[in-house]
Amino acid sequence: MRWTVRVFSMQLIIVLLGCAMGFAQEPPPAKVVVAAITQQEVAENRPFIGRLYYDTASQISAEVSGLVEIVAVREGDLVKKDAPLLRLNTELLDREIDIKLAEIEQIDLRIGHAEKQYRRLESLYEKEGISEKAYEDALYAYEDGRREKQVAELELKKLLLDLEKGVVKAPYEGMVMAKNVDSGDWVQPGKPLLRLGSVNDLFVKVPIGEKLLQFVETGSRVVVGIEASGQELQGTVEGIDPVADPKTKNVFVKVRIPAQKNIAENLSARVYLPVGARKRLSIIPRDALVSMGGNDFVYTIKEGKAAILPVNIVSFLGDAVGADNPHFREGMEVVVEGNERLRFEQPVVVSGGR
Repeated sequence: MRWTVRVFSMQLIIVLLGCAMGFAQEPPPAKVVVAAITQQEVAENRPFIGRLYYDTASQISAEVSGLVEIVAVREGDLVKKDAPLLRLNTELLDREIDIKLAEIEQIDLRIGHAEKQYRRLESLYEKEGISEKAYEDALYAYEDGRREKQVAELELKKLLLDLEKGVVKAPYEGMVMAKNVDSGDWVQPGKPLLRLGSVNDLFVKVPIGEKLLQFVETGSRVVVGIEASGQELQGTVEGIDPVADPKTKNVFVKVRIPAQKNIAENLSARVYLPVGARKRLSIIPRDALVSMGGNDFVYTIKEGKAAILPVNIVSFLGDAVGADNPHFREGMEVVVEGNERLRFEQPVVVSGGR
């Protein structure tokens, strides 16, 4: 028993000595990719929470009355311009068109007969073989038939237009936000059936204090984060609402964003807007940032080893950030790949740059 304990103790000592020697050894060199810091005149910004909305949204209705036969869309569907949204039953209208076409054929027959009679009497009238009244009656019958056909053709065009209007189409590419109709419903002109929002007019409305309005430039590009999906994209400041909130005096900034799928109106969005004048900042790739304990820092290379520098972010610029730390200088290289495995003073080998 004592011999077993002694052997186990010796094994434990050997393991501990091996671990100690392992820790004492310098970690192997890490392969990293670096990128250079630049400096630009950039305004500090901070996030403001706004809401998504469609600046162009339409209540879609039918232009003719009828029984709904097919509803081709559902709420949340993305539709192309001129895509059919719903179709009315046009069976009665089809029969009216058939009747009108047959009526026009009958009128053509009467016109043909009246024209022959008119041409025959015209020849006789020129030879003074018939009275003026007989000639004028034949001319009137011929012209009356022609006018009757014109009226019938106009009525046919209206019926064909009503047939075309039996299919309600999307006026633009958009998202179906509401559906108030189903197959079998009887609809009247002007009754709201669907609500459609234009995906090319998707905006974020952001309230900011009136004192910050001086720093917001129309046409400037800003970073927008969609809270629901975590996606970040570029937006464009289109302007402001002409009426401020009477109580808070907040002004609403309108930011246009690219068309998005699976997006809902009134979702929250985080918009980074300027809060001060432009100043010279160090522009650092976001891939270089490493967070620890709630703080941000980057790895640089000093004498072939990893060195750590803190980052004070004052501006978010999409795939980069702006920092005001004095220890950053233009051209300084920071690690953008391989930094997640680095340790302080670990030897590094630069395998590439951006």
